[in-house]
Amino acid sequence: MLDLTYPAFLASELSDAESDPQTALFEVIPCPLEKTVSYGAGTAAGPLALLEASQELERFDGKGFPIKKGIITSDVINCDQPIEQVMKDLRARTAASVEAGRIPVTLGGEHSLSYGAIMGVVDALDEPVGIIQIDAHADLRNAYQGHKHSHASVMHLCAVERRLPLMQFGIRALCSEEQDSRMNEAHIQFVDAEKLVTEGISAVDLPEDFPEQVYITFDVDGLDPSIMPATGTPVPGGLSYYQSLQLIAHALKGRKCVGLDVVELAPIEGQWAWDFTAANLTYRLMGLVGGH
Repeated sequence: MLDLTYPAFLASELSDAESDPQTALFEVIPCPLEKTVSYGAGTAAGPLALLEASQELERFDGKGFPIKKGIITSDVINCDQPIEQVMKDLRARTAASVEAGRIPVTLGGEHSLSYGAIMGVVDALDEPVGIIQIDAHADLRNAYQGHKHSHASVMHLCAVERRLPLMQFGIRALCSEEQDSRMNEAHIQFVDAEKLVTEGISAVDLPEDFPEQVYITFDVDGLDPSIMPATGTPVPGGLSYYQSLQLIAHALKGRKCVGLDVVELAPIEGQWAWDFTAANLTYRLMGLVGGH
């Protein structure tokens, strides 16, 4: 059964004015999708765990008070449907959010949901949208284990089929098909984890022709497993917490974030630190894109 009792993000701190749908900048959209996971399971529990952990966040995120921009949380997306319908529903939800003047913040759930979330934002805007991806995996397979809408194929749908410009940070696991796409598609750029981590890089300039409006998709397995073990496909050698935020902050200079998602949290029973890490990350991203 569909559970509509998810708590609102940071409900423990929100004032009435800060949770007013008429003025809120951020709309949090829980999407507990788990249809195509290929290793560890548990992403269906990710949004609820993150939202519960968000109740323990401080209003001050270390830089400012993103909460003052206003945050609402909409009803959970019904994922007890075929994945194609989930994509349609989420696409309509993020489009409506952008049309209402908000920044949709989709909480996953497996990474395949990003296709619906991104395309809804694209539908609502008249200008090009570029994607900034933090991830351990390139997600550029044409299909994976028979699924076109796989978590391993989501960037193929967005960047190869839809031709959306893409910048990838932190990749450290990919197949030859994915590497071919990255080498042959000029609009796909990347700086992989080994270079970023071993050289201590926390700022990378986007190409000059990268769109002004950007969408951020943050797969928590982009972080090193020592920081985020609660994910289905952890890969060693990942980004640090602050490094990932600094990469995004630099990439956003001169640009506007029009939507974002945080995906692939697979909670570990009895271990709350990782749920809180994902919640804190989400709030820090709100601060970066909302200007505190």
